[in-house]
Amino acid sequence: MSTPSKAEITVPAEPALSATDKVSEAIIQGIRSGVFVPGQHLLEPDLTRRLSISRGSLREALKHLAAAGIVTLNRYRGAYIGILDKKSVLDLLDTLEPLARLAARLAAQKWDNSELQQQLVEAVELIEHSGGTGNRARYLEYRRRFYDAMIQMGGNRELERVMPLSRTDLFRAQVETVQSEEQRMRHVSGYRRIAEAILARDADEADAAVKHHFGGTRQTMDELPESAFPTLDN
Repeated sequence: MSTPSKAEITVPAEPALSATDKVSEAIIQGIRSGVFVPGQHLLEPDLTRRLSISRGSLREALKHLAAAGIVTLNRYRGAYIGILDKKSVLDLLDTLEPLARLAARLAAQKWDNSELQQQLVEAVELIEHSGGTGNRARYLEYRRRFYDAMIQMGGNRELERVMPLSRTDLFRAQVETVQSEEQRMRHVSGYRRIAEAILARDADEADAAVKHHFGGTRQTMDELPESAFPTLDN
């Protein structure tokens, strides 16, 4: 068999999003932007019309989102944006923290891309601006940009797969509606400390900054009233 010439070698184009992926992405983006809020009932006719997909594709996508903990499906009442009880939030923090600390350490040790560096800095500035102005929807989007830049700086693609960032978006959307301004700004301030440690290439300080950041989030969870979280059946 002859070896193909360079002219014959082609790189396949990026595949278009499937209908299922299209729904999943739209709902996750909707949670970050404030279009959807925790506990909101999702109406099938509205989603099929808005996304121009079939009811079958929508239901398949909702099953995937339910498996990821983003949507709750009820046989008789339909689909709802998920809502977390306090134990679920604390379990989520316990899962995310070691992964975020690893991501920060790797970013501090390995970053060599000025474009990603700028993306991290811009994300921090946008987080602080949106947090200061109370723009909660923008805050969630910029927070996700921060994590995306940090993960890319570290170069470990598996972290993109295993970090429960979409479920964390859901948690942040839920808490944003009940926390005080002081609690909100406590969380906002943590991102600059993490970024500064990463850009200084100080892996130990980056690790410590993430640990401190999560400690502040747990403090907020302790301070919020029990009424801030639903009681879910096991």
